[in-house]
Amino acid sequence: MASASLQFFAFILALFGVFGDITATLLPNWKVNADVGSNIITAITQMQGLWMDCTWYSTGMFSCTLKYSVLSLPVYIQAARTTMVLSCILSAFGICITTVGMKCTKLGGDTDSKSNACFAGGVCFILAGIFGLVPTSWYTREIIASFLDQTIPESSKHEPGGAVYTGFISAGFLLIAGVIFCTSCFKKQQGAWIYPPKQHHFPSTEQESDAGYNLKDYV
Repeated sequence: MASASLQFFAFILALFGVFGDITATLLPNWKVNADVGSNIITAITQMQGLWMDCTWYSTGMFSCTLKYSVLSLPVYIQAARTTMVLSCILSAFGICITTVGMKCTKLGGDTDSKSNACFAGGVCFILAGIFGLVPTSWYTREIIASFLDQTIPESSKHEPGGAVYTGFISAGFLLIAGVIFCTSCFKKQQGAWIYPPKQHHFPSTEQESDAGYNLKDYV
């Protein structure tokens, strides 16, 4: 019962991780630059994401521009696009697989099949967490390096936006969920290896018949 509750808790964490992963991939505020200037009324907030760049004016106007050209983008943005999409796909696969392998569901067949499915789902979650952690870390490093560069003007410097923090938290949720799923299955298999089923040996009938035959010869 405790293992089933732990798997259900990991499944909830994985759901939060999947939703956060998709949200972070689509949000345009990976980089944020607030240019207030001399007049707060005409303040402008510029946001840059993986797929579009948006500008928000304090007057209430909001405009976005899609990034159509992939080759013109920096390498870290191209890598972030690829890895975040892979993270979303793997986490979605993990949700489907663990739904079959969890103990609280009636899918997946026997206990061994459910255990293997649960382990495979946990591996998907771990890979999704790694794929989500790499682009957010790389993107944050580029933002910090650009912010500390003295040759770049202040108006061109950015800070990490909400999408980066959402990506970090989602990757952590996916990693924790994957470790819980894999550990629960591993403990069960390890117990089976340490305590193998006892085998009962019964005397063969051939030896008894042979013994009886020899006794008859001497009578």
